[in-house]
Amino acid sequence: QVQLVESGGGLVQAGGSLRLSCAASGRTFSNYAMGWFRQAPGKEREFVAAVSWSGGSTYYADSEQGRFTISRDNAKNTVYLQMNSLKPEDTAVYYCAADPTAWGSLWYDLKRIHYWGQGTQVTVSS
Repeated sequence: QVQLVESGGGLVQAGGSLRLSCAASGRTFSNYAMGWFRQAPGKEREFVAAVSWSGGSTYYADSEQGRFTISRDNAKNTVYLQMNSLKPEDTAVYYCAADPTAWGSLWYDLKRIHYWGQGTQVTVSS
């Protein structure tokens, strides 16, 4: 089992920035590719970004490329999502996810994702 705990959410004004963190425990962190998803009220959960096992490669949803940056620190068992130029439509619960084999378009198949965090709320005011 892998336990994932997100932090760093909150209320921010449009144009502001937040950095989300996700601390992992339970199994060898570097054995898992890590991803971030979000779910806005009344909408389905959607993929945001992913980082490879070593942190050397990243993959983003088209809509977020350029504003969001995903990274990981395998020594700290932590994955981050730096969010800049936030918009009210970024308001959602943000979830961290871990999967041993997912990459590329496989991240869009939510049913195959092995582990999920509990989520952290991000609210962007206009």
